[in-house]
Amino acid sequence: MEAEAAAIQIAAQRMDGSFEGAVEILLRTQSKLILCGIGKSGHIGGKLAATFSSSGMPAVFLHAAEAIHGDLGVYQPGDPTIVLSKSGSTEEVLRLMPLFKKFESPVIAIVGNTQSPIAAAADIVIDASVKNEADPLNLMPTSSSTVSLAIGDALAAALVSARRFTAEDFATLHPGGQLGRNLTMTVADVMRGIDRIAQAIPSETLRDVVIRMTKHPWGAACIVDNHGKLVGLLTDGDVRRLLSEDGDILDRKVSECMTAAPVATHPNVSLGQAVRLMEDRPSQISVLPVVEAASGRLLGLLRLHDAYQPGLV
Repeated sequence: MEAEAAAIQIAAQRMDGSFEGAVEILLRTQSKLILCGIGKSGHIGGKLAATFSSSGMPAVFLHAAEAIHGDLGVYQPGDPTIVLSKSGSTEEVLRLMPLFKKFESPVIAIVGNTQSPIAAAADIVIDASVKNEADPLNLMPTSSSTVSLAIGDALAAALVSARRFTAEDFATLHPGGQLGRNLTMTVADVMRGIDRIAQAIPSETLRDVVIRMTKHPWGAACIVDNHGKLVGLLTDGDVRRLLSEDGDILDRKVSECMTAAPVATHPNVSLGQAVRLMEDRPSQISVLPVVEAASGRLLGLLRLHDAYQPGLV
């Protein structure tokens, strides 16, 4: 891992005008990007095609061996091509270089040998050479494939910046999975409303609240004042800690047991922001009260579990 990381750092330091030239070609693209390779380089090309597509640039992978058997039909005039080859002399890719010109395709070569035939035939050459592979035999494409991947990722990231691609744009292309949930859904879409959660006022006893927490077992009870404003939170963990310290606690007032002024969120906050609020802290929290922004009035409760599990609310 350290060998591959070092190889990426060396490659980053030698990036020059060729990288900028590649970005300019991609920015001018009106249709799609083709990534071409075979073997391990082909696997990297397939991943990069997915990365470019997810960042707003349509891209497809062209298997170098299948290209001459009909897959060249994917081209439209002017589609740029990124070819990947460790040696720079991969026979299947080299055979395609003259054909790319027929499609008016500007070719960006990410190669491990800048003096190779593929490099000589390309419009832009980006140096992906490595001193050694990371494997003990110095034979398997390890450092070299990782460097090619990192260069491709860097090109995609540069396009995101140059095109001012936003998180909202990203969300439209990722409606599924946790990424999509975090970007497209709000706390209001997932939270449990006040009619489905345990509530209490500070003057009630812990016994009363525990009974309600048993009826609504979502991990916490929200403590409110007489106007419905959130003033505290009592979690299952709080109750367990109190029991471990003093077994005779059920008649204690909730105000003596709760966490006052707890961390809370608002219904229009994105689900991703709320998850970060719960997780990106020294001590993670698993429940988050939801309050009205202006008044602090309790609206509901968000559980971390529900943020990650669609269809449970």
